[in-house]
Amino acid sequence: MSIDSPAPRPRGRAGTEAAIVESAQRLLLRDGWSALNVQSLAAEAGVDRKLIYRYFGGVDGVVARLARALDVWLGQTLAEAPPSTAASYREFAREALKAYLAALRANPLILRMLAWELSADTPQLRDMERARSAVVQDWMRERRPRLRLPPQGDVVALNAVMLAAVQHLALTAAGRGRFAGLELDAAGWARIEAAIDQLTAAWPD
Repeated sequence: MSIDSPAPRPRGRAGTEAAIVESAQRLLLRDGWSALNVQSLAAEAGVDRKLIYRYFGGVDGVVARLARALDVWLGQTLAEAPPSTAASYREFAREALKAYLAALRANPLILRMLAWELSADTPQLRDMERARSAVVQDWMRERRPRLRLPPQGDVVALNAVMLAAVQHLALTAAGRGRFAGLELDAAGWARIEAAIDQLTAAWPD
């Protein structure tokens, strides 16, 4: 479905709810968070504004539904990554970072969500961030059932730094296409992956 043209309003509550959520997605991808309000959402979905309050309690409820769907998508996408063949934690970290970066680059809507979370601080955004973090942490635990965290070094902090780095690069690529003089095109991403290899070589085992 094109994000530029709203779908005809379906009948029934389930169909109407789906149309509202899909319309929110189109608005966010096309116009950004500043364009998302009850009036614009109702117009995009072709519904009465009252239905947004009745079914979702307002725009926040629509965003929460959309965030849950994105968490499901992220979990499924990460789970589709090739099974880990890592024999050490540093190899596992290298695999996981590349898989997470690929997942972020595959979904512009997740990048919109991340950008919003970085630009504001509300209880809803904190809940959304915690839920997505739980998806990533669960996936990483499932991928390394036989690998224990190394006893030396602060692996948790190392993971946080690198996850933040790949997340920021994905966000910057979507907005500007370059970072620190590096063009984030096919050649640039190949260099980023090579840099991940070099950096994770310093991980404790």
